[in-house]
Amino acid sequence: MMCAATINELSPKAEVFLIEKNTSLGKKVIISGGGRCNVTTGLEDVKRILENYPRGSKFLSSAVYGFPPSAVREWFEGHGVPLKCENDNRVFPVSDKGEDVVNVFKKIFKDFGTEILPGHKVDKIVKSGEEFKIHFTNFPELVVDRVVFALGGQAYRGTGSTGDGYELAESLGHTITKLAPSLHSFITAEAWPKNLAGVSFPKATIYAGSEEKKFTGPFLFTHSGISGPAVFALSSLVAFESFDRKKSLPIKIDLLPDFSSEELFKTLKEKSVDNVKQSFKNYLRNFVPEAVAVVVCTENKIAIEKKYAIITDEELKNVAIWLKGAPLNAVGKGGGDEFVTAGGVKLTEIDPQTMESKVCQGLYFGGEIMDIDGFTGGFNLQASWATGRRAGESIAR
Repeated sequence: MMCAATINELSPKAEVFLIEKNTSLGKKVIISGGGRCNVTTGLEDVKRILENYPRGSKFLSSAVYGFPPSAVREWFEGHGVPLKCENDNRVFPVSDKGEDVVNVFKKIFKDFGTEILPGHKVDKIVKSGEEFKIHFTNFPELVVDRVVFALGGQAYRGTGSTGDGYELAESLGHTITKLAPSLHSFITAEAWPKNLAGVSFPKATIYAGSEEKKFTGPFLFTHSGISGPAVFALSSLVAFESFDRKKSLPIKIDLLPDFSSEELFKTLKEKSVDNVKQSFKNYLRNFVPEAVAVVVCTENKIAIEKKYAIITDEELKNVAIWLKGAPLNAVGKGGGDEFVTAGGVKLTEIDPQTMESKVCQGLYFGGEIMDIDGFTGGFNLQASWATGRRAGESIAR
């Protein structure tokens, strides 16, 4: 949509066709951010922004510098959608309605006479000389000079992103890298997270597989494991690691990242007149929610009503170690939770300055179909706007 709108605005006489498999535009945009549409990020430093793409950051550099979040926000507000930046740097329409973002494009397409072709599923595309012949399931073929693939990955399949684009790209000479779901929750072998379902932490450091693969941020426990922004980001870092019930992925959660292990042990050991008569479980409520305190005691084989006064140093050390690295084993990916696909069209086959294919002249790419993916927080839509903008500018020229 951004690519088409850019061509409209920069080259008004160009004849633009927007081919859409769904019956309406922008399904994925509308449902993103829980239906509020997390348009982009509030971050300003492009170098810092690019650090939020585990794959494709170098490739994206030119496009994001050319159309950074500040320009994206200015563009949407200039087209009548006031935006707001929340405390976590996520940017939403003031209305909290994803439809308002899509309506911007609908108005542009109406004003410039863009031919929207809803319900058109592409069967194949054939390059014939300098032209492309687009074949549909139930419609006559369309002959065009330029083609843009902005077909998404294979996440959120209900919105039409079923991976069709990969086959079409391969048919025109492109290579598809290994694919994997990213930004998903973890299903754990352990049952105790179920007892904490809905309990959230505003800040925790979560490790997966090794000390190097880690992310700090908010997360929550679920009936089947763990979820939330920090978990989604971590899943992106280990997107291509295989794990299941036979071979699990070790997870470690530092529930109190602002304490060192030594500081935490020392703090736990500091008895006072007020707490020596307390149960240890109730004393732990100074650090974690009560439901978590119960799990801490259970997992460390400490009687729930055991008094703080008779807790041993060994038990305190074990509790400190557990709070700094609650052990879990991931055995599955949360079904249907993935927001993006890791992997896609090989980036070395695309010109990052223009988004044009290096192997098929006249073919361009935008968004998630490429081997690009970002963390949650507006980064995936930002990549889509920036690459779509760059492709549109290149075609308009």
